[in-house]
Amino acid sequence: MRAFMLPAAIVLSLGAGSIAMAAPTTTDGVIKSLDMKTHTITLADGTAYMLPKGFKDPGLKVGEKVAVVWELKGKVHEASAVSMVKS
Repeated sequence: MRAFMLPAAIVLSLGAGSIAMAAPTTTDGVIKSLDMKTHTITLADGTAYMLPKGFKDPGLKVGEKVAVVWELKGKVHEASAVSMVKS
């Protein structure tokens, strides 16, 4: 029984690390540009985020502060949610 505990612990710890890395990240920033035709929002720091296909625009405008919830898929920052941040 003890012979299986160490390998099982190693496998679980490796799996937990990959799950933690896949967790969504939230970034706050100011909208530099917004293109609803290509479903792209770019923040003032130059990072572009791909919006989901069914994204409902809550009235976003250039210069507005937003919070973007995203995950890195390959080299693309895929946003799952964008909300306005009140100052």
